[in-house]
Amino acid sequence: MFGKVVIFGVGLIGGSFALALKAAGQAAEIVGFGRRLGSLTQALELGILDRAGFNVGQEVSNADLVLIATPVGKTPEIMARIAPCLGEQTVVTDAGSTKEDVVAAARAHFGERIGQFVPAHPIAGAENSGALAARADLYRDRQVVLTPLAENSVQTVARVRAAWQCCGGRIRELAPDEHDRIFAAVSHLPHVLSFALVHELTRRDNRDLLFAFAASGFRDFTRIAASHPEMWRDICLANRSALLEELDRYRAQLDELRDVLQRGDGGSLEAIFEIARTARREWANQ
Repeated sequence: MFGKVVIFGVGLIGGSFALALKAAGQAAEIVGFGRRLGSLTQALELGILDRAGFNVGQEVSNADLVLIATPVGKTPEIMARIAPCLGEQTVVTDAGSTKEDVVAAARAHFGERIGQFVPAHPIAGAENSGALAARADLYRDRQVVLTPLAENSVQTVARVRAAWQCCGGRIRELAPDEHDRIFAAVSHLPHVLSFALVHELTRRDNRDLLFAFAASGFRDFTRIAASHPEMWRDICLANRSALLEELDRYRAQLDELRDVLQRGDGGSLEAIFEIARTARREWANQ
């Protein structure tokens, strides 16, 4: 389906995309760019890439598909580099966890060629990062959100849709602003809360004792605090307006719980827990 695929960022997300396309037999050649030579060398040794790229213009100009799979803070810089080199047939997509900022950067750098860019977000992250974490089945039966632009042709969106479907993804579509509001609540906020809890405990004098007694509940809640700090820094800053709204909502919920505890109101506490348990079980059984 694709002749040459160029990937910027060959860690968990970009590397898994490459491995999935290879496993599906849908890419003739995969070329990777990265910030560190060591990472590219590792990706080559693991069979993720066919070649490491060094000349952006040479590789992008005749590429069929370009994936930007770096932290979202690096996306504008990459768009600026590839914009002058885009071939007429080249389709560009990304894997960023925020979309309004990415779309704004694309409009600024791609200009009249904005129609060649189809924003995407695979819902398939993990707490581990780097090429060693990449695997061919990462996207299998996982949702991939596309946020198509008015300038995208039906054919261009279909190309990006097909690429993620080849990786095993189940495609959904949202508007960029709707995407960011949703994921502020169900992804970005949970990560901030997990980071915050571990950070707060780490600052205590008895941290070693606390961690020594932490069990499965703590492990489950804080698993995502092992995620890539740079990536999550960029996500939080890029989506800070929606994230701040969610933090305010959550703070109000904490205040309600604190008030219930202070009153010793067991009935209200149990009712809150029951509503949460029912909703969690319904979601898990979908």
